Amino acid sequence: MSDAPASTKPTWTYWAEPSTIEADGLTTAYRRDGAGEPILFLHGTGFTRQWLPIHRKLAGNADVIAPDLPGFGATELPGEFEDFSDYVLHLDAFLDALGIHRAHLVGHGLGARIAAHLAAVYPSRFASLTLIAPTGLRVEGVRLVDAFRLSPEATRVAQFNGRESDHADTFELEGFPGDTLAHYAESTAHALLTWTNRFDRKLERRTRRIVAPTLVIAPEEDRYAGQGTATRYAELIPGARVETIAGPAGEPSSHAVHIEQPDAVAALISDHVSSHH
Repeated sequence: MSDAPASTKPTWTYWAEPSTIEADGLTTAYRRDGAGEPILFLHGTGFTRQWLPIHRKLAGNADVIAPDLPGFGATELPGEFEDFSDYVLHLDAFLDALGIHRAHLVGHGLGARIAAHLAAVYPSRFASLTLIAPTGLRVEGVRLVDAFRLSPEATRVAQFNGRESDHADTFELEGFPGDTLAHYAESTAHALLTWTNRFDRKLERRTRRIVAPTLVIAPEEDRYAGQGTATRYAELIPGARVETIAGPAGEPSSHAVHIEQPDAVAALISDHVSSHH
């Protein structure tokens, strides 16, 4: 008798089956829960395919929508995609497909960089903007890690300041063979956006167009995005304020602050959203 086939579904803690919708001709995977004002939550690199505690906490008072961005998770990367403008247009179409005309916008890491572009191009579409540990702006004297030279394991070390083992159940798949393939597929999308554009000069110019009230959530020590990047966003976006989240057990908070400190991050976002209906 042959062995039963291995499960094709991930088994790590916060994986969740996505819904899908056609947006501008692209089948887009997303997770959604809660009721109230809509929050569009854009994931960072390596933090897709899941319904995380921060999503669940925000969904207690809001309608939270977390798409897999093109090239990430279960959303394919169209061959014609070239840069951030393609993601901006796609997300505009995604909101239209869901029938959402105005929303609050939240992004983490690379997703925060995309969110800033989106809020700059469609300034009237978003009631508020929250950027968590954003990437992509130059900070004088700060040297970035080369994400394309890092293994998946080394990437987690940089994102969690060496505390990645405390969150292994969030990312371990217990033998799911598709994870390695997914990592390299997502690396392709990441490279498309950042290989020759690590520092986003176009975004630096566009930030002045952002009119949504903006909250920037900064880690105490961001080894992945570069120390001071979050503060730089707050300096460039008109009227933005920056809040720094303390880390666990007295250690400096990391790029993955939304994973390590979901209560504190969700509380800041909820307060910001409720202040800007």
